[in-house]
Amino acid sequence: MPELPEVEVSRLGISPHLVGEKVKRIEVRAPKLRWEIPYDLKKLEGQVIRDIRRRAKYLLLETDVGTAIVHLGMSGSLRVLDAPIEAGKHDHVDLFMCNGKVLRYNDPRRFGAWLWCEKGASHQVLANLGPEPLSEGFTAKYMHERAQGKRVAIKQFIMDNKHVVGVGNIYANESLFTSGILPTRMAGSITAKEWQMLVSEIKSVLAYSIQQGGTTLKDFAQADGKPGYFAQELRVYGKGGEPCPVCGALIQEQKIGQRNTFFCRICQH
Repeated sequence: MPELPEVEVSRLGISPHLVGEKVKRIEVRAPKLRWEIPYDLKKLEGQVIRDIRRRAKYLLLETDVGTAIVHLGMSGSLRVLDAPIEAGKHDHVDLFMCNGKVLRYNDPRRFGAWLWCEKGASHQVLANLGPEPLSEGFTAKYMHERAQGKRVAIKQFIMDNKHVVGVGNIYANESLFTSGILPTRMAGSITAKEWQMLVSEIKSVLAYSIQQGGTTLKDFAQADGKPGYFAQELRVYGKGGEPCPVCGALIQEQKIGQRNTFFCRICQH
């Protein structure tokens, strides 16, 4: 599924075409994705999109009257079309702009979301979220304090949005590998020094992935239709049974929290 870098790349891709432009109309072809699409999304019509922000894996299209909240789910993607073209089977939402362009949302598995939040209100999907991983609020000290006494695998801990948002499965695997930390270790056992390394690696791997255009997954391509490039440089994710790029030992694979986990027993402790 699209993770934080893919969502951020989507934000960067669509923003130049939409920010400052007025919405002419919205066309919804699927009454329900992960949740029912609210009729209030019609309030977008006639509004100027003032900004497009990202919170965790949600895109926030902000107007003077409220915010459209978009989640790409398991297989969703956004495209900016220069002009309307016939919609395909999985093209569920179109945002027609007064400048002639169209923001098209495609989602084969229908596990994404389009929601609405009135101006000045809050939405439950954005409640109880931890800091952004690339923000100043995400520090080793903060994570070390939250992890004290926690008997949960460190991989699950850093993937929990209550602690930090947007560290998905791919990037949790990669960050733990480059930090030299076994994903099965209890979060409470991670030392302050190890947290310094892990937080630094999480920031680094996410920032680099955004720079490279997001990880190429079978269900994801950028807003301009071009795939991301970071997947070509993954060290351990999806490489079970292959040689470790550092020591040559075979990469191990097991389920942690029902998610595929990849690691090297030699390089990670």
